[in-house]
Amino acid sequence: MSQTAVTMEAPREKSWGTGLSAGRKAYDRGLRALVWLCAGLTCALLLFLIGYILYRGLPGLSWEFLTTQESLLKGTMGILPAIQNTLYVVVVTLVIALPLGVGAAVYLTEYATNHRLVNAIEFATETLSGIPSILYALVGYLAFSNTLGLGYSLLAASLTLAMMNLPTIIRTTQESLKTVPQGYREGALGLGSGKWHMIRTIVLPGSIDGIVTGCILAVGRIVGESAVLLYVGGMDSTLNNFFASLDKFAHSSGATLTVQLYVFAKERAMMDPAFTVAVVLLALTFLINLAAKVVGKKLRQK
Repeated sequence: MSQTAVTMEAPREKSWGTGLSAGRKAYDRGLRALVWLCAGLTCALLLFLIGYILYRGLPGLSWEFLTTQESLLKGTMGILPAIQNTLYVVVVTLVIALPLGVGAAVYLTEYATNHRLVNAIEFATETLSGIPSILYALVGYLAFSNTLGLGYSLLAASLTLAMMNLPTIIRTTQESLKTVPQGYREGALGLGSGKWHMIRTIVLPGSIDGIVTGCILAVGRIVGESAVLLYVGGMDSTLNNFFASLDKFAHSSGATLTVQLYVFAKERAMMDPAFTVAVVLLALTFLINLAAKVVGKKLRQK
């Protein structure tokens, strides 16, 4: 009887793969080829872009270029101040924007009961995430540089970048929180867990991938941003002593790697150092994203 069942099922499985008409098969193959073509072109373009940057930038990369500052008297051309300023801006921006963004997403998803207000905030965050960065630069200049009296400083640039990346972190975290099954919440509450304990032990660990994704997107936008830093952060390339006076360092003007690249490429027409800075930017972005992935994996294991 089992042999009969097997013989009856075999033609059905065979007919599933061969039951399509010739036109339908051609259509399916054409779409599959188109998908592979698009994927191949995207990968080829990415590899060409990275390869060309490495080809132009690696010959000028040296330890002296990374660990010195530009000096006409000494005849050196280094980007250590730009690296220092970039790391400072990334850290300060994430310290400000990440807790605010995750906290706002948790409130909108778990605590807010007015659905109209939640929908309005979601629409506002989606709109704000698509606004050009030059508008954020203008608002940051008026709010932080003029009103708060911070002037052209790294702190004003970090506050502006935090404001700019906040909508992206909120939306990515909120969508990740929504993917946690409702049964997990109900099960934790049914076992006597409190609201915040349930969020801290069940919901947040289950949505850590979305939080890490928002962090990576924010880092990419911070590292690659130039308009905000030009209008608010300034273009000073002097090496500041970070450990001697944090207050002085925060309130001083400073050029990040993207601003330094702009200066080399546009202001001085020095393309070789500009491509070398691009290589450093690629490496720094890769290392920061890798660190975010590792931290996310560790948190997920806990």
